[in-house]
Formats: sequence, structure tokens, C-alpha cells
Amino acid sequence: MITRRATFSASHLYWLPELSAEGNQARFGPCSLAPGHGHNYTLIVAMGGPLDGDGMVLNLSEVKHAIRAEVTAQLDFRFLNEAWPEFDVSRPEGRLPTTEALCQAIWTRLAPKLPLVGLRLHETDTLWVDLLAPPSAPTPMEAFLSIRTHFAAAHRLARPELSQGENEAIYGKCARPHGHGHNYLLDVTVRGPIDARTGMVCDLAALQQLVDDLVVEPFDHTFLNKDVAHFATTVPTAENIALHIADLLSAPVAGLGASLHKVRLQESPNNAAEVFAETPQLEMVPAALEALVAG
Repeated sequence: MITRRATFSASHLYWLPELSAEGNQARFGPCSLAPGHGHNYTLIVAMGGPLDGDGMVLNLSEVKHAIRAEVTAQLDFRFLNEAWPEFDVSRPEGRLPTTEALCQAIWTRLAPKLPLVGLRLHETDTLWVDLLAPPSAPTPMEAFLSIRTHFAAAHRLARPELSQGENEAIYGKCARPHGHGHNYLLDVTVRGPIDARTGMVCDLAALQQLVDDLVVEPFDHTFLNKDVAHFATTVPTAENIALHIADLLSAPVAGLGASLHKVRLQESPNNAAEVFAETPQLEMVPAALEALVAG
């Protein structure tokens, strides 16, 4: 598998003609305010295939040309609502140019040109969407929507039934009596079909509010062992914190019409834990996409 990164800048507006001005603002918040707003998008295209006689999966010059011709030349410095016909919401089959819908529209244009394995589209550093190659359908029927947030908290790693020496043998410096702190980065990924009209996997504002209400506010600027009841009896390792966050979010995310797919908690630049909330058999985001974004 190989990957190619591309960028473009574009604006969009969330506004459905069947809703009143008040209804649009209630549904889409500031994104409904004319004349719209813009983003610097980053697109990562993952492609697969055997090596040819020249030692390449694909000729990167041809890949670059295809992405430019089919996507970036058509979208760069454009108003997305008017750039492609699928975003013309005056038509019954039109949908809003959300990150999810835009990624899917890009897929339909690149799939005939390139052997796609996956796409990742970043709207911002804290919001992105992944699409994976479907088993049979020409276009992915579901998307993985990810949001990123953060909180600061302290913790101490120690089991109460063990002595200080025994705890230090297991947890090292993390067992020191007065604890230590981290600036945690939290990624929450949900999965679901893209709505034919709103272009969304779920209500993004509602998802962000859930994460804020259930995780960020209760955890931020706390000593986890003492201030969060769950960790009075559970050692707050990165793994256990991520598991608890997944437990907190799973049912509420389902209430939004999506499925919680993954929680990733980065404790430090060198330490992170990931919890997949779904069956391990579910195909995950290609590792090459993750590596390219992280790098």
C-alpha cells in the first residue's frame, strides 16, 4: 500500500431549504450562518496493489495528476455547496458538504482512477473522517468520524493491597505517593452511515457535547484517584482510563444513531492507549493512514 497527501482550501455552508432560519441555526449552529466559513483540508489517499517491474505500486506522477484533476483543481478556493452537484441541496437528492459527505464524494471521483484502499479527510486538526474500501459496493456505505479534545489530570498508579515498595516495583516513579500529571489528548471515533440529506454520520455538535459532558468536564483538572469515583477502586493507567471512557460513551453515542468505534488516549508523546469498542473482526482504519498523519 502507498499513500499520497494533498491539500485544498474551501468554504461551505450548512443550510437546508426545508428548514426555517431558526431551524437551521438550531440544527447546525454557527455553521448555518451566511456566507459560510472555510477550512484548509488535508486529504490522504491510500492505494494498494502489487509491485510492478519498476518497483512501484503506482507511478506517483500519475497519482498526483489524478488527485489534482479529479479533486483539488475542482475544489481549491471554491464554495463547496456550488462546486459539485451532489451538494446542491435545492435538489431532493442533494446533501450538505460535511466532512463525511465530501470524503464520500471524493471517493466516487477517485475510485475509477486509482485502486483505493482508504481515504482520510481532515477538516481541522480536531475533526477528520476515514473511509475504507468496501467488500463489494463501489462507494463506502459507512464512515468513521473522529473528534479530538484534551483534558489535564493527575493520577497515581498503585494497588492499595500492595506496599509502597511492591507498587514501585510494578509502576516505577508513577507509584510515588503524591502522584503526577498529564495533558491528555483524547480521540473519539464513531462509525455509521452518512445521512442522505444532512451528510452527517451523527450530529457533530451533540457528539462533541457528549464528550465534553461525560469526559472532559468530570476529568479535567482532577486527581483521578480521588475525584473520579471509578478510579477509587481501579488503577488509572492509560489503558483503564481509555476503557472507562469507552464505557461512558458507548450507549450515549448509540443514542445519536452511531456506533462508538474507538477511543484513543494519548498520555504523553511516548505513551498512548487505544480501545476498540466493537468486534475485533471489524476492519480498522489502515495503519498507513495513521502513520502518515502521526508523522
